[in-house]
Amino acid sequence: MKVVLYIVAFGVIVFYSYRFIQVMIKMKQTPLLPTTNEERKVLRKYPQKPVTWARYSDQKWGILIYLFMLMFMYFIFIIGLFSDDFELTLYMWLFLPLIHSQSLFNVFAIRTDGIVSGSRFIPWKSMKTYYFNRIDIKHRYYGYSKEVNEGYELRITTKGYFTNCIVTSSEMKERLTEILVDHGVKCEK
Repeated sequence: MKVVLYIVAFGVIVFYSYRFIQVMIKMKQTPLLPTTNEERKVLRKYPQKPVTWARYSDQKWGILIYLFMLMFMYFIFIIGLFSDDFELTLYMWLFLPLIHSQSLFNVFAIRTDGIVSGSRFIPWKSMKTYYFNRIDIKHRYYGYSKEVNEGYELRITTKGYFTNCIVTSSEMKERLTEILVDHGVKCEK
């Protein structure tokens, strides 16, 4: 049982390390969207504020926190590996940072080979469907600001999970639709 738990824990740590490195590499590439301040201001990962640029200088706190989270995971794994009085509850601490790892980066950027959304890179081939959901009074994002109330939620489903982004202008909605269709992502509705 211990060996299986070690293998699973190590696999999770390697997976999140790989995802972090992948996002760091994609942040170096030039984006297709957003390229101007106006485009950036109409995209929101969270309803409270527009996305920030997908650059190291603008994401430094998210990068530092993610690195700290990975180091914490490795530290707990090593303690569990060499500890004689190992308990299963020790590994619960290993998975604690994963709860909010998606929200560390306020990024939604389209690259030539996929989308960087939060702390995740999604290649075009992994995207299955997308749809725009109008934000109305019954929507969970309604009430944050006037721009959000008049916008849309873009939801992209992939293999096993989904990502979303708030779009506050019809022009950006049309542009995103065009990009997604050009890359073979199907519209759900």
